[in-house]
Amino acid sequence: MRPEVQTFVADGPLPDWDASEEEIDRRDHQLAAISRPVTPEEAAALATCFGPDDCYGVAWTLVHLIETAPGPVPQLNDPGPDASDWAEVLRARWGGEHPTA
Repeated sequence: MRPEVQTFVADGPLPDWDASEEEIDRRDHQLAAISRPVTPEEAAALATCFGPDDCYGVAWTLVHLIETAPGPVPQLNDPGPDASDWAEVLRARWGGEHPTA
């Protein structure tokens, strides 16, 4: 796994809307530093980094980055209770199903 992906994953889930502007910008810059495409292994690791909301759109950037992985859909681990519906968004987009509300 590339160092920039490891750094992003090591910082944990994206913050919520209550985070400081600096923290949100920092995580956004971390994502921008990850070149595309990501590997399936990197995509699976990145999929663990969703937070409780869309983090002012940063979560959508994460979705689009994960979707650059080639090959079969990476196996998603249980994202945990703080991940909101993002794992379902990914599964729906990869599987052609509609996310459950």
